[in-house]
Amino acid sequence: MNPMDLHGRNALVIGGTRGIGAAIALQLARAGASVVANHVRTVAAADAMVQAAAAEGLTIELLRADATSDAGLAAIKERVAAMEGGLGCLVFAAATGVHRPFEQLTGRHFDFTFALNVKAFLAVVQAVSPQLTEGSTVVAVSSEGAERAVPQYHLVGASKGALESLARHLAVELAPRGVRVNVLSPGAALTDVWKVMPDAEQRLAREAARSPRGRLNTLDEIAMAALFLASPASSGLIGHTLVVDGGARMNNPAA
Repeated sequence: MNPMDLHGRNALVIGGTRGIGAAIALQLARAGASVVANHVRTVAAADAMVQAAAAEGLTIELLRADATSDAGLAAIKERVAAMEGGLGCLVFAAATGVHRPFEQLTGRHFDFTFALNVKAFLAVVQAVSPQLTEGSTVVAVSSEGAERAVPQYHLVGASKGALESLARHLAVELAPRGVRVNVLSPGAALTDVWKVMPDAEQRLAREAARSPRGRLNTLDEIAMAALFLASPASSGLIGHTLVVDGGARMNNPAA
């Protein structure tokens, strides 16, 4: 039996239609899961992801709902409650943030960033908790900014640190029910988020150089790690942060 086979399991990916979230949704579907991919405003990206899945003979359902609003949480809760057999896997891949020098950051920027990256994670887990049963998994997608200072990444990095701490607390809380919570912390990967990052091209080149193999991770490599955490193959991991960065964090940043 393949321990990474998800046939017969339902999966919900919050922020599942772009970048890392979309790659994870596709990988879970390839493993046999019935996948619902949540999004908010990325209609074109959502349609493109569904078409990409269809090209592989896969079906991914879209759920447009804002996880930071009461109405959106209600829609998520209603959809998950209708799943036969409960929710086998929840992946929280949604993220937002403001990339500015710290002098330009405001309380509004703080609230905006933490509302999705941290508060919504807790709210979604609470909303779907009745459908999390023995063997269910929760995967929170973090970033290296949770532990490493990254230029103009203050609020996003801080929110990811809070996300990881919250995930560990939930891991302890839910483990007696047979529900495992873990964190996936990918390194830099080529996604749309870099379009709003300062000096993106130079920074991507530096990030690639930090890896001993001299390149960025692919989205598929990150998604395979998410599949591992979502599947019974990782049954021994609870409250763990899995770093997937091609060795960049162990390498000398100045090298």
